[in-house]
Amino acid sequence: MARIKLAYIGGGSTRAPGTMASFAHQGENFNGSEVVLIDLDAERLALTKEIAQRLMAARGLDISVEATTDRLAGLDSCDAVLTSYRPGGFAARVLDERIPLSHNVIGQETQGPGGFFMALRSIAVMQDILADIDRACPDAAIFNYTNPVNIVSQAVSDHSDANIVSLCEGPIVYPRMLAEAVGLDPDQLDVASVGLNHGSWSVRHTYRGEPLIPVLRDKWDEEAEASRLAGQERRMLQLAAAMDSVPSGYFQYYYFEEEILAEYHAKATTRAEDILAEVPSYWSHYREQARSPDPQLDPSRSRGGIHELELAIDCMDAVFNDRDEVMTVNVANAGSVAGFEDSLVVETLGRCDADGVRPIEMPSLPSHVHGLVEALGYYQQAAADAAWSGTSHEAVQALASHPLVRSIDKAERLYAEMAHAHRHYLPERLIPA
Repeated sequence: MARIKLAYIGGGSTRAPGTMASFAHQGENFNGSEVVLIDLDAERLALTKEIAQRLMAARGLDISVEATTDRLAGLDSCDAVLTSYRPGGFAARVLDERIPLSHNVIGQETQGPGGFFMALRSIAVMQDILADIDRACPDAAIFNYTNPVNIVSQAVSDHSDANIVSLCEGPIVYPRMLAEAVGLDPDQLDVASVGLNHGSWSVRHTYRGEPLIPVLRDKWDEEAEASRLAGQERRMLQLAAAMDSVPSGYFQYYYFEEEILAEYHAKATTRAEDILAEVPSYWSHYREQARSPDPQLDPSRSRGGIHELELAIDCMDAVFNDRDEVMTVNVANAGSVAGFEDSLVVETLGRCDADGVRPIEMPSLPSHVHGLVEALGYYQQAAADAAWSGTSHEAVQALASHPLVRSIDKAERLYAEMAHAHRHYLPERLIPA
């Protein structure tokens, strides 16, 4: 049982109550620990703190929960730092989605121009966080959820000595979603993927101990006649059958680009606008539960995963309690996946124990899917470098290298407009003259 001090940066976010529910769910593994919630919004911090304290008390746990808007003070002597923040909030994400679409480019949270500007904003904040960590808890392990996790981790890994691992539930969610869509039992799957975050393909795929891909090909043949599925589920099934591998759901933006663009142009609202409409109900639910002696969070009224999908808590448990567990992580490749630079942050299986998180050797991607992932990897590196210390000129170069942009004219126009829209969250060096 590990007694740790955990700082949660983003502790007043819409995701935070669910994360604290997950921490309480695994509380016996952390009894005697301290949690410090850190955020800019004192009111939401207080609400999350109240929920968390009640969750711990209801389970008889010896886990203290405090909250502060003073990041440096909150980080003092921490063993672990959980980062899950969104500079500019969902309003900034609306811009990330709307502005590219006005240039006939897909606008998305982690992909294309939207993901690029999310990276610029997130890394600017992360640099300040790292400076505080260096002063307050230089040996702390960072468990990152801040998007785009691959670019954030790339920047931190390349340009600092910080110990960081990024987590994402996608490699768990997407195979299960596909299985359920075609009537398979997701609990009978054994799927392992490698590549980049939001850009991975399965390299191990069985169902009830037998090869999964032939089953999916048969399901696609049935679907081609029956047309039962729509949207992402249909696209993922077609991709899996065509490419002999289970894809990340984000590959739909590349292999069905024109189809997605048509859908987005036809839709009245963006995903971020839909989320913004739901946010008041989240906080209403949280306020209700903050009055309960044993808060019960409704997953349909809570952002992010609860219990089974809080991978950062699982990873902390494995590291601080020396569980020697294997899970999907985002870390520097270090030779674990052939075909990628050692320094490239990849999404792969990693061993998690008292020595930290280390990638394990995995099969390489087949050539017919490797090319796009490799291109996204070069973009990831360029974006991380531009965000960390680049100029607006270098940022345009990175943006132009993204496979969804593919045009220097578009890159220059998009960059100028989006940098102006997000200027309050960007360092001066990234603002065009």
